[in-house]
Amino acid sequence: MHLLLIEDDLDFGRALHGALRAEGISSEWLRRAADAPPGFHGAAVDCVLLDLTLPDGCGFELLARWRRAASAVPVIVMTARSSLADRLAGLDGGADDVIVKPFATEELISRVRAVLRRYARQASEQWTIGSLTIEPRRRLAQLDGQALKLSPREFQLLLELAREPGTVVAKGALAQRLEPLGEPVDFAAIEVHMSNLRRKIGAERIHTARGIGYVLLP
Repeated sequence: MHLLLIEDDLDFGRALHGALRAEGISSEWLRRAADAPPGFHGAAVDCVLLDLTLPDGCGFELLARWRRAASAVPVIVMTARSSLADRLAGLDGGADDVIVKPFATEELISRVRAVLRRYARQASEQWTIGSLTIEPRRRLAQLDGQALKLSPREFQLLLELAREPGTVVAKGALAQRLEPLGEPVDFAAIEVHMSNLRRKIGAERIHTARGIGYVLLP
């Protein structure tokens, strides 16, 4: 695999770059936000390791730019900020995982592999979750072999929940991911779309984690 490492600290970056090489993992190491690519369409990068505190910007700004450009490359945020609020901010901002410094290289590599396994599943032509079948590229969904008539927002909601069945997806993350479809989406609108989606696929398939978000039950 090939990783992009964006980390400004010389000692930490050099040590991590070397540790990855020792594990047989190639990586490109950048130290400034200005040197980071605007997107990853067609780029040979399997995963990005992103530090939040950079000398010329914030890692969150880079992450938001990539997600606005519809870059789906997996991103693991590395941060010394250990509070729950900071970790949730990373996940809600579009990161696939957040790891708190200091960490063992073995843990980081394990997390990279887990993220890449999820990404590989998402990149397949057809996702199957119980009796639900989703074809992301064709924008099609079926329940028990019958085509579902979903609006663009309902389909996108289903898609975001289906990326990781059994895991809570925060409302904030859903709002951000739906925004490229048009006007910004507030939580009340998400609840309306979610209600419509439940009616079409079965209310028992989507669980509400009160005050946090929603879970698609596998």
